[in-house]
Amino acid sequence: MKNVSVALVRLLQFLVFVVFTFMVLVYFGALILLPLDAVVLVMKLLSVFGLSNFVGALIAIPVVAYICYSVYKIPKLSAMLLEIGMDMVNTGKMRVEAFNELAEEVKA
Repeated sequence: MKNVSVALVRLLQFLVFVVFTFMVLVYFGALILLPLDAVVLVMKLLSVFGLSNFVGALIAIPVVAYICYSVYKIPKLSAMLLEIGMDMVNTGKMRVEAFNELAEEVKA
């Protein structure tokens, strides 16, 4: 029965690891994809006014780049965004390591 309990603890440990890894990847992926999505949305907005996608991209990329630069210049904002992601990484690591103690208790 101990082997089944240890296997169950290890399975739950793996699931927690997968969930936290997914959350971190989604968070950092969203930080990367938000400016790209903003470019597409500005291009679609400009296509409403009759501009082609190429001309819309030529206008949208500098506009979004300026907005991203303005956000980057806000003191401590980019550091805070990275810190949030690193906090998620550290929290996930602590939770996964907590299962090791639980597995040792179940083995004994």
